[in-house]
Amino acid sequence: MALKTNPREVARAKRKKRIRKKLEGTAERPRLSVFRSEKHIYAQVIDDVQGVTLAAASTQSPEYRELDPPKGKVGAAERVGELIAKRAQAKGVSKVVFDRNGFIYHGRVRALADAARKAGLDF
Repeated sequence: MALKTNPREVARAKRKKRIRKKLEGTAERPRLSVFRSEKHIYAQVIDDVQGVTLAAASTQSPEYRELDPPKGKVGAAERVGELIAKRAQAKGVSKVVFDRNGFIYHGRVRALADAARKAGLDF
């Protein structure tokens, strides 16, 4: 991985490292990891013990694209939260550990988490 020089990227990398020291996804309680880029948002349910992604959803996935277009990026994050909750429950996962991946718990990250909780995920 290239050396980060942007101060925002460096700060996020520090937060990410600090968070990941404390979190680990298990088979009973996998990790719900969130990544956001400028245009898109991605979520994965990961079992760190086996190193397996159990479920994934994003604004790039085909099921998301079939839905009505949401209002803005926060609306898109809510849709992805609902989608990841449905996919995780289909795999038999109801409890997760939330990994905000170094991002501030605000805006799109918070919208995704709230929507996933409403859709039935417990964290």
